[in-house]
Amino acid sequence: MGGRVRVLGVDPGLTRCGVGVVEGVAGRPLTMIGVGVVRTPADADLGHRLVAIEQGIEQWLDEHRPELVAVERVFSQHNVRTVMGTAQASAVALLCASRRGIPVALHTPSEVKAAVTGSGRADKAQVSAMVTRLLRLAAPPRPADAADALALAICHIWRAPAQNRLQQAVALHTSKGRTA
Repeated sequence: MGGRVRVLGVDPGLTRCGVGVVEGVAGRPLTMIGVGVVRTPADADLGHRLVAIEQGIEQWLDEHRPELVAVERVFSQHNVRTVMGTAQASAVALLCASRRGIPVALHTPSEVKAAVTGSGRADKAQVSAMVTRLLRLAAPPRPADAADALALAICHIWRAPAQNRLQQAVALHTSKGRTA
Protein backbone atom coordinates (compact mmCIF):
# COMPACT_ATOMS: atom_id res chain seq x y z
CA MET A 1 0.00 0.00 0.00
CA GLY A 2 2.83 2.42 0.76
CA GLY A 3 4.45 2.23 -2.70
CA ARG A 4 5.13 4.99 -5.19
CA VAL A 5 2.11 6.36 -6.96
CA ARG A 6 1.82 8.32 -10.21
CA VAL A 7 -0.82 11.06 -10.22
CA LEU A 8 -2.05 13.26 -13.06
CA GLY A 9 -3.14 16.62 -11.66
CA VAL A 10 -5.65 18.59 -13.74
CA ASP A 11 -6.31 22.30 -13.21
CA PRO A 12 -9.47 22.58 -15.32
CA GLY A 13 -10.11 25.49 -17.65
CA LEU A 14 -11.53 25.95 -21.13
CA THR A 15 -8.79 28.22 -22.48
CA ARG A 16 -5.89 26.72 -20.49
CA CYS A 17 -6.27 23.34 -18.79
CA GLY A 18 -3.17 22.69 -16.67
CA VAL A 19 -1.84 19.13 -16.55
CA GLY A 20 1.02 17.75 -14.50
CA VAL A 21 2.24 14.29 -13.56
CA VAL A 22 4.01 13.69 -10.26
CA GLU A 23 5.30 10.40 -8.92
CA GLY A 24 6.20 9.53 -5.37
CA VAL A 25 5.10 8.57 -1.92
CA ALA A 26 4.14 10.73 1.07
CA GLY A 27 7.13 11.74 3.16
CA ARG A 28 9.72 11.22 0.40
CA PRO A 29 11.03 13.52 -2.33
CA LEU A 30 8.60 13.65 -5.26
CA THR A 31 9.44 13.54 -8.96
CA MET A 32 7.84 15.58 -11.72
CA ILE A 33 7.25 13.32 -14.72
CA GLY A 34 5.69 15.95 -16.99
CA VAL A 35 3.89 19.27 -17.02
CA GLY A 36 1.98 21.23 -19.63
CA VAL A 37 -1.20 22.97 -20.68
CA VAL A 38 -3.99 21.86 -22.99
CA ARG A 39 -5.07 25.04 -24.80
CA THR A 40 -8.19 25.83 -26.79
CA PRO A 41 -8.97 28.98 -28.77
CA ALA A 42 -11.41 31.26 -26.96
CA ASP A 43 -13.31 31.94 -30.20
CA ALA A 44 -13.91 28.25 -31.00
CA ASP A 45 -17.27 26.52 -30.59
CA LEU A 46 -17.76 25.09 -27.06
CA GLY A 47 -18.19 21.54 -28.33
CA HIS A 48 -14.94 21.71 -30.28
CA ARG A 49 -13.13 23.12 -27.25
CA LEU A 50 -14.35 20.25 -25.05
CA VAL A 51 -13.25 17.71 -27.69
CA ALA A 52 -9.81 19.38 -27.81
CA ILE A 53 -9.53 19.15 -24.01
CA GLU A 54 -10.61 15.50 -24.13
CA GLN A 55 -7.98 14.72 -26.78
CA GLY A 56 -5.31 16.54 -24.77
CA ILE A 57 -6.12 14.71 -21.54
CA GLU A 58 -6.31 11.37 -23.39
CA GLN A 59 -2.79 12.00 -24.74
CA TRP A 60 -1.51 12.66 -21.20
CA LEU A 61 -3.22 9.49 -19.93
CA ASP A 62 -1.73 7.44 -22.82
CA GLU A 63 1.75 8.86 -22.42
CA HIS A 64 2.08 8.90 -18.63
CA ARG A 65 -0.25 6.10 -17.44
CA PRO A 66 -1.20 7.62 -14.06
CA GLU A 67 -2.74 5.42 -11.38
CA LEU A 68 -4.85 8.29 -10.09
CA VAL A 69 -6.18 11.58 -11.40
CA ALA A 70 -6.56 14.60 -9.10
CA VAL A 71 -8.86 17.38 -10.34
CA GLU A 72 -9.54 20.75 -8.77
CA ARG A 73 -13.01 20.74 -7.22
CA VAL A 74 -15.03 23.50 -8.85
CA PHE A 75 -17.00 25.76 -6.57
CA SER A 76 -18.75 29.08 -7.14
CA GLN A 77 -16.60 31.97 -8.20
CA HIS A 78 -17.74 35.50 -8.91
CA ASN A 79 -17.83 35.01 -12.67
CA VAL A 80 -20.52 32.48 -13.67
CA ARG A 81 -19.11 32.15 -17.20
CA THR A 82 -15.68 31.26 -15.80
CA VAL A 83 -17.08 28.69 -13.38
CA MET A 84 -19.18 27.09 -16.16
CA GLY A 85 -16.12 26.62 -18.39
CA THR A 86 -14.09 25.32 -15.47
CA ALA A 87 -16.85 22.86 -14.54
CA GLN A 88 -17.14 21.65 -18.15
CA ALA A 89 -13.37 21.09 -18.43
CA SER A 90 -13.45 19.34 -15.03
CA ALA A 91 -16.20 17.00 -16.27
CA VAL A 92 -14.09 16.09 -19.32
CA ALA A 93 -11.15 15.15 -17.07
CA LEU A 94 -13.46 13.05 -14.85
CA LEU A 95 -14.94 11.34 -17.91
CA CYS A 96 -11.56 10.50 -19.47
CA ALA A 97 -10.21 8.98 -16.25
CA SER A 98 -13.41 7.15 -15.33
CA ARG A 99 -13.75 5.63 -18.80
CA ARG A 100 -10.35 3.99 -18.20
CA GLY A 101 -11.22 2.91 -14.66
CA ILE A 102 -8.70 5.35 -13.14
CA PRO A 103 -9.83 6.66 -9.73
CA VAL A 104 -10.43 10.41 -9.56
CA ALA A 105 -10.01 12.59 -6.47
CA LEU A 106 -11.33 16.12 -6.20
CA HIS A 107 -9.48 18.68 -4.09
CA THR A 108 -10.57 22.24 -3.32
CA PRO A 109 -8.14 25.08 -4.06
CA SER A 110 -7.74 25.78 -0.32
CA GLU A 111 -6.97 22.09 0.38
CA VAL A 112 -4.27 22.16 -2.31
CA LYS A 113 -2.80 25.45 -1.04
CA ALA A 114 -2.76 24.16 2.55
CA ALA A 115 -1.12 20.86 1.54
CA VAL A 116 1.59 22.50 -0.54
CA THR A 117 2.31 25.74 1.38
CA GLY A 118 0.83 25.18 4.85
CA SER A 119 -1.73 27.95 4.29
CA GLY A 120 -5.14 27.62 2.63
CA ARG A 121 -4.92 31.32 1.73
CA ALA A 122 -1.60 31.18 -0.17
CA ASP A 123 -1.45 33.10 -3.44
CA LYS A 124 -0.46 31.74 -6.85
CA ALA A 125 3.13 32.91 -6.47
CA GLN A 126 3.53 31.08 -3.13
CA VAL A 127 2.05 27.87 -4.57
CA SER A 128 4.30 28.10 -7.62
CA ALA A 129 7.39 28.72 -5.45
CA MET A 130 6.63 25.72 -3.21
CA VAL A 131 5.90 23.43 -6.19
CA THR A 132 9.27 24.50 -7.65
CA ARG A 133 11.05 23.69 -4.36
CA LEU A 134 9.20 20.43 -3.64
CA LEU A 135 9.90 19.05 -7.12
CA ARG A 136 13.44 20.48 -7.19
CA LEU A 137 12.82 22.31 -10.48
CA ALA A 138 15.24 24.84 -11.98
CA ALA A 139 12.42 27.34 -12.60
CA PRO A 140 8.73 27.68 -11.70
CA PRO A 141 6.39 25.94 -14.18
CA ARG A 142 4.64 28.37 -16.53
CA PRO A 143 1.86 29.30 -16.89
CA ALA A 144 0.33 29.24 -13.40
CA ASP A 145 -2.21 26.62 -14.54
CA ALA A 146 0.67 24.15 -15.03
CA ALA A 147 2.02 24.83 -11.51
CA ASP A 148 -1.50 24.41 -10.10
CA ALA A 149 -1.85 21.02 -11.81
CA LEU A 150 1.42 19.86 -10.21
CA ALA A 151 0.20 21.20 -6.85
CA LEU A 152 -2.97 19.10 -7.20
CA ALA A 153 -0.92 15.96 -7.85
CA ILE A 154 1.37 16.72 -4.87
CA CYS A 155 -1.64 17.37 -2.63
CA HIS A 156 -3.15 14.04 -3.59
CA ILE A 157 0.03 12.04 -3.01
CA TRP A 158 0.42 13.63 0.42
CA ARG A 159 -3.23 13.47 1.49
CA ALA A 160 -4.23 10.08 0.04
CA PRO A 161 -2.61 7.92 2.79
CA ALA A 162 -4.54 9.81 5.48
CA GLN A 163 -7.77 9.68 3.45
CA ASN A 164 -7.33 5.94 2.87
CA ARG A 165 -6.77 5.33 6.60
CA LEU A 166 -9.88 7.39 7.36
CA GLN A 167 -11.97 5.45 4.81
CA GLN A 168 -10.68 2.13 6.20
CA ALA A 169 -11.55 3.20 9.75
CA VAL A 170 -15.06 4.28 8.69
CA ALA A 171 -15.57 1.01 6.78
CA LEU A 172 -14.38 -1.03 9.76
CA HIS A 173 -16.63 0.91 12.15
CA THR A 174 -19.60 0.55 9.78
CA SER A 175 -19.06 -3.21 9.31
CA LYS A 176 -18.80 -3.75 13.10
CA GLY A 177 -22.10 -1.96 13.54
CA ARG A 178 -23.82 -4.41 11.19
CA THR A 179 -22.62 -7.65 12.84
CA ALA A 180 -25.55 -8.22 15.18
